[in-house]
Amino acid sequence: MKATLSASPSASEYLIRTAQESAAAREVFLKEEGAKLVQVAKLLGECFRGDGKILILGNGGSASDAQHMSGELIGKMLVARRPLPAIALTTDTSVLTAVGNDFGYDEIFSKQILALGRKGDVVFAISTSGNSANVLVAVKAAKQIGCKVVALTGGSGGELRALADFCLNVSQGQNSCRIQETHIFAIHSIVDLMDRYFLRTQSEGQS
Repeated sequence: MKATLSASPSASEYLIRTAQESAAAREVFLKEEGAKLVQVAKLLGECFRGDGKILILGNGGSASDAQHMSGELIGKMLVARRPLPAIALTTDTSVLTAVGNDFGYDEIFSKQILALGRKGDVVFAISTSGNSANVLVAVKAAKQIGCKVVALTGGSGGELRALADFCLNVSQGQNSCRIQETHIFAIHSIVDLMDRYFLRTQSEGQS
């Protein structure tokens, strides 16, 4: 007697399942990293009040997230305020290709960190695995010059977890898609919290 194959889910059933996976990953993330999200929002507010800047990096979808975050900071998200100095290190094709060609792909972010970063700046390093070689090299360069490092990772957090000052890890992400969906929630939350609670000085908030 032949074994019968279990029926594959319909497109609608599959869609519901992936939405549930995404929601579950975000729920666990909030329980595990919610307090740290607030700390990171405070760190950004302190950085900007001290005339520092944010440098953001990542590969692939994480590069898009880096650009998304810089757009929220230079423009605005939900709260109107001054433009804030944020640079996505994923956009200058001349720099990326020159450094990649002359020094290797692992150096494309670290060279920019060393050129643009200063003590007191904050580096956002985004990697779903936490093991992207060029991200790890960049973070080590950032630490050498006195930048604070915030990592957005998934799964175990990879090598990046131990290198960052703050690691926001999506532990329940089953793949890059689900991890990135929570990463963008984290980015939106950090910017929104910073705008509402940590960007202004106490006297400005009371005026």
